[in-house]
Amino acid sequence: MEDDDDAAPLAVQIDGINEANSLESSETSENRRINTEGSVGVTIITGYLGSGKSTLVNFILNAQHGKKIAVILNEFGEEIGVERAMINDGEGGALVEEWVELANGCICCTVKHSLVQALEQLVQRKDRLDHILLETTGLANPAPLASILWLDDQLESAVKLDSIITVVDAKNLRLQLSKHSGSSSFPEAFLQIAFADVVILNKVDLVSPEDSKLTSADVLEELEKEIHEINSLANIIRSVRCQVDLSKILDCGAYDAMHVTHLEALLKESQSMSTVNVHNSGVRTLCISDQHKVNLDKFRVWLEEILWEKSYNMDVYRCKGVLSVQNSDQLHILQAVREIYEIVPARRWQEGESQMTKIVFIGQNLDEGILRDTFRAST
Repeated sequence: MEDDDDAAPLAVQIDGINEANSLESSETSENRRINTEGSVGVTIITGYLGSGKSTLVNFILNAQHGKKIAVILNEFGEEIGVERAMINDGEGGALVEEWVELANGCICCTVKHSLVQALEQLVQRKDRLDHILLETTGLANPAPLASILWLDDQLESAVKLDSIITVVDAKNLRLQLSKHSGSSSFPEAFLQIAFADVVILNKVDLVSPEDSKLTSADVLEELEKEIHEINSLANIIRSVRCQVDLSKILDCGAYDAMHVTHLEALLKESQSMSTVNVHNSGVRTLCISDQHKVNLDKFRVWLEEILWEKSYNMDVYRCKGVLSVQNSDQLHILQAVREIYEIVPARRWQEGESQMTKIVFIGQNLDEGILRDTFRAST
């Protein structure tokens, strides 16, 4: 039976937040060392209409996991059962006044005005939360929300961005990715996969091969290949009705600068991460590596030209990397979401370790030759 994700409400309006005005200065990004001890992790859940986002929320809210988890829904809705069953509107359409306590210890609320206000109210509750989920129905691009949660001064001591989870419909994903193929615009499914740290490949039980020579397992393997062609860094989890192991989607630490071991593992086979353009959309993963140490000032200038100025018509959605920096014995971590980026030292290079710079880009119209040539000017 298919998940009942009906028409989603409009995306929440977050006052004063958009990609254009959310640039982080390079100095602030470099020097910021956020103390996340005691912070509450926030996971953004996104996905194409009908993929099963509400099913995932319902599963988490009703599972007996022993965690106190808050779920923020981005808008009021009449069609989605989880909202109708568990949300009470504040009087006069104001920010939610009432939190709904559930039997398993989770609470649920809806954001109508400021996301920051809602998060502050949650973390100031007497009963400490273990995690917060932000469900983004109707929001094609999670980048603005990610930038608020990742490097927002007002929230840095209270919450931390844990990961972005994208739920996709295994039965209809190929059709969704093929939509508008070859045109200047491309479906939101590409963006949602490109920004994801975890992709839940849902409804795998409904997949059936069109070719009699193939099996359902063959089809799923091809779908996973297509997802990794867009985003080689994403962890893919197969599911039926979004019933997943919560340990695989909570506390991922995808944006934690100190979570260097995970990032290094992702970059270990870096050359295999570069992919060809898929569906003529120009969305791909590309990796560059170099043995030369980078001049950090020159590197920032180069990176900002790519991220901010969109030099050579390249549009970078996500960027992760390990940097070998001149006059430093520290391995530096690079993370970027759209125009926002952070470079921080993570640990000392180990004796005998190959001090190589490796950077993975996920975006549109990426040119490997140009990236390599222009990068070398920063070494």
